[in-house]
Amino acid sequence: MAYHDALTHLPNRRLLNDRIAQAMAVSKRKACFGALMALDLDNFKPLNDTHGHEAGDMLLVEAAKRLTTCVRENDTVARFGGDEFVVVLNELSTDRQQAMAQAERVAEKIRSALAADYSFKVSKPGMPDVWVNHQCTASIGVALFLQKDPDDVDLLKQADSAMYLAKDSGRNSVCFFHSASNP
Repeated sequence: MAYHDALTHLPNRRLLNDRIAQAMAVSKRKACFGALMALDLDNFKPLNDTHGHEAGDMLLVEAAKRLTTCVRENDTVARFGGDEFVVVLNELSTDRQQAMAQAERVAEKIRSALAADYSFKVSKPGMPDVWVNHQCTASIGVALFLQKDPDDVDLLKQADSAMYLAKDSGRNSVCFFHSASNP
């Protein structure tokens, strides 16, 4: 349990850091790109506020399931905290443009899967069960890496920065981090 989130059973931050280091090592060894995605669920807070944390927890569990179906077995999906998740894609192309296209395909698959309607039953003691239907999208930021450039802390910051660009551009979208050296 020290390495997994108790609610979603996904890797937690501690295990995520190890998986990022492994992905960077593979990138260096094989000279291929990897990608780190930071994603935040849009419209999550209203669900918690209206139907309580039990409903929010049910949505997080379902979102985690959907995320894991969108990636390969050698990739990592982790819960970063709250309604934030991180995805690590390993062994993408050795060509930057092709790697971007591969990461974008996965990000769009994730965005589409998370945007599908959620429906679940919320039970509260002494109250009738309530069926909740909820629409929840995701804002996704993507940062590519090659070998060990940048380090894992900067890589998370880059993906997070791109995620906020996705939020600022209207949510339910994917944005890539672009540095001055890699426009």
